[in-house]
Amino acid sequence: MDRSMKSRVFVILSLCSLLLQIQGERQTGGVLFLDSPEHRYLRSGRPTKDDDSASSMTSSDVAATISVLLGFAPPASLPVTSYAKLDKILVPNPFNKPDAVMVLEVGGLEDSSLLLGHGKIQKDGVAIYNSKVLVDSGRSELELSDEDDVALVRLDEPLGFECNAACIDQELHGVASLLEGSYVGSHEPLEGVLTFPLNDGTSFNLHVSRATDREFAVDLVSLVRNIKWAIEMHGDLSAATMKRELLIGRFTGIEALQEKYGADMANQGMELVLTASRRLFDLLHTHYQGHVVGVVIAGAKSASESGKVLDVKYSARVSRWLEEAGSSNTTAIDEVQLVRTSLAWITGIILLISTLIGVYYLLYMPFTRDTLLYSNVKFD
Repeated sequence: MDRSMKSRVFVILSLCSLLLQIQGERQTGGVLFLDSPEHRYLRSGRPTKDDDSASSMTSSDVAATISVLLGFAPPASLPVTSYAKLDKILVPNPFNKPDAVMVLEVGGLEDSSLLLGHGKIQKDGVAIYNSKVLVDSGRSELELSDEDDVALVRLDEPLGFECNAACIDQELHGVASLLEGSYVGSHEPLEGVLTFPLNDGTSFNLHVSRATDREFAVDLVSLVRNIKWAIEMHGDLSAATMKRELLIGRFTGIEALQEKYGADMANQGMELVLTASRRLFDLLHTHYQGHVVGVVIAGAKSASESGKVLDVKYSARVSRWLEEAGSSNTTAIDEVQLVRTSLAWITGIILLISTLIGVYYLLYMPFTRDTLLYSNVKFD
């Protein structure tokens, strides 16, 4: 092989390595954990830059962490290194689990450094734990044992048809108030400007009359409405059952901003979503009395069509009753039911008669009988 051929091979290998590196960087995102100041579910320590085992996680690690927070064992297929990461993140107390876990995926963020930089801030005592995330092939599943054990609330449910232009206009005022912004506009037609302050002193403006801006604003309204609905539902669940709650959804408004305006506008929108996540976590923290953990995943891309990194999967329920499989004959089923009912009645009648006979002999038993009831009575 001559020198020119070696040079070409070296260039090709370098390009392949660069492409793989770029692809790996595109698959890398970030995760942000929000913990309660009163009830700690995460360790107070943070991973250092030199601790690669804790400073980076896979999407499977994130899914396993959420499963453990909900009170379920992580999947058996999880490698040993992942168990070590969970041990460095979670407080090792199986009896101390939150009542709810809020999981919000944010798609469309090209640079996850904004999310990781947000993790350096702690406000009002809320513990924040951040880490890099490398997405596994396909989607990582949240494996739950049974649907009846966890109440599932979707945070990405769209607005219903009952929410007309006047309803959206009212909700926009509510979102602006929640995030310390302002909204000036009208609902006939639906147009106006949403203005939110950013950390660097600038403002983030959304023109509702524009399709892209309106899509972002409506997604933000849906997120807030679904969180408030989850809070209302929590009151009913806490009074009736002791179910844990999983609040999970995907925010897609950043993707629309990225496609229409580019990275700068998308980063501003991401900063607003992070602020909204903090405010919504504060609402949950108040109503759940601190028994809640928040998880925000951003910048992590999945190969699935929906783009979701995490998906909920319920394992099959194991039934303890024997069923007649494949029996489609209604007459045969009725006959079997009749036999079971007859046996139940006959058994009940026999037990009732036996009980009455036993009570009769017990009441009229002579004292001279040496039984357990009268064993302490002595006769000459």
